[in-house]
Amino acid sequence: MIPFLKFQRNISGIRRYLNVVRVLSSYGFDHVLEMIGLSDVVLKSRKFFRRESIAIANITAAERMRMALEELGPTFIKLGQILSTRPDVVPSSFVHEFEKLQDNVPSFSYEEVKIQIERELGGSTELFFSEIDPVALAAASIAQVHRARLISGEDVVIKVRRPGIVELVESDINALIGLASLAERHIPSSELYDPVGVVREFARSIRREMDFAREGHTIEKFSENLAGIKGLHFPKVYWEQTARGVLTLEYVDGIKVSDLDALDLGGFDRKLIARLGADVFLEMVLVHGYFHGDPHPGNVLIMPGNVICLLDYGIVGRLDEELKNFLGDILFAIVKRDMDEVVSLLLFAGDIPDTLNVRALKHDLFNFIDGYYEIPLQEIEVGRMLMEFIEIIVLYNIRIQPDLMLLAKSLVIVEGMGRNLDPDFNMIEHLRPFMEKVLRRRYSPRRVTKDINNMLLSYLNLARNLPRDLKEIVNRINRNKFKIDLEHRGLDKFITDFDRSMNRLSSSLILAALIIGSSLIMQTDKGPQLFGFPVPAFLGYTVAGMLGLWLVYAIIRSGRL
Repeated sequence: MIPFLKFQRNISGIRRYLNVVRVLSSYGFDHVLEMIGLSDVVLKSRKFFRRESIAIANITAAERMRMALEELGPTFIKLGQILSTRPDVVPSSFVHEFEKLQDNVPSFSYEEVKIQIERELGGSTELFFSEIDPVALAAASIAQVHRARLISGEDVVIKVRRPGIVELVESDINALIGLASLAERHIPSSELYDPVGVVREFARSIRREMDFAREGHTIEKFSENLAGIKGLHFPKVYWEQTARGVLTLEYVDGIKVSDLDALDLGGFDRKLIARLGADVFLEMVLVHGYFHGDPHPGNVLIMPGNVICLLDYGIVGRLDEELKNFLGDILFAIVKRDMDEVVSLLLFAGDIPDTLNVRALKHDLFNFIDGYYEIPLQEIEVGRMLMEFIEIIVLYNIRIQPDLMLLAKSLVIVEGMGRNLDPDFNMIEHLRPFMEKVLRRRYSPRRVTKDINNMLLSYLNLARNLPRDLKEIVNRINRNKFKIDLEHRGLDKFITDFDRSMNRLSSSLILAALIIGSSLIMQTDKGPQLFGFPVPAFLGYTVAGMLGLWLVYAIIRSGRL
């Protein structure tokens, strides 16, 4: 049954959980719910909640899942958008379908906007703004944006969090964690995809996105990291008018990078903008390890003087030093077409399954590299090449960091914008100097000395702690306190099915005993009579008939004749 104790202990949380199950069932995912042990809930949803008709016969599973996520609302739309960057978790058909998810929702009223601002800032809107445009510039599932003017006269935009969105998201996260836990418990192969880990990572991501004060600090961090690059502008954050649910930024007037006609009419240098955009993105990734995770054309404005302004910092990617080194080595090896180095890096740094077929992996990677031998470097699309590389290693269940997946997708978008601005744009031309800079920095005497010192310190700590750890293990064994926990995946489903089978067998034995006993009593012709038959025999036949009908109905309802 449903592990309600793991979810919010209130009616709204339970209702939301049941609604998720109902929607999934109505879009034809009963088999998935049954696999994770919710067969009883599926039967009830069919009886009480299922819609009268949903035409799903000619719709693919990926399309149905997209439609289900759209119906379930903002949290699930965001989940689908994040899963569209995770080909290691969902099949490619679902990835392509989830890319279509859009959080286009109606704007909420201006009265609610004022209430939200006053609640977050702790005072009347008139204390902070001389005017606020009641018509939203844009509306999304988490927030909407309004133009406004500060008391001091600066033109700004206000990003206001949607009322009730935090409570809805938390309720949805609880439901998702419950479903993911059931999947891990009942589907043995699910451990390859770590469903609970994926949901927890999504929860961290969407909570960060709902914290607008964090987004303000993110903007300032990007501004600090890239302060040395000319031709780049970051909107100013007005902290007195900013809180967790309200973000007030400088109003930026510019042209969308995708509006080529307007750029040409304004006399902008498209080639310069393409080069600058590529250099900025590579600087973020390879130097600082902190990059804009949603650089689609709508978030890139071009200001006078060919100045680029990035908007919407709710989604960012982070690469630690180890992942940056891995990325740099992989890209360098691919560009050099050194396949042995690529395979060596994967085997060393990847999360490798025990069943990995190294020979087949090498064969596929060699074919991948061979496909680029005859292509001139200026025609190679680095982003798509990286995505193709990731798709290959995902086929072999090699786990890749989520931020690396986000980077690959962002790189495809950035490279596409560059080629749209300048047909002769060549990402490899921009990549090479950054790679050379990364390699020079990595193998500089100072860096090598630091790495050696860190390695020696690690071995010293290991040697210092090893005797204590061994002593603790021996003491636990001597005190009979040494325990090994074994987890049986999929055993709960077996036990449930076994119990159901034993109950039916027991009912069948009772049914047979009633029929045999009643038949024996019928032969005695003793005791009270009813319609000329002994009453005990008549009652035995009646109970046996009812039990038999119930047993047949239960078997037919289960769909397992």
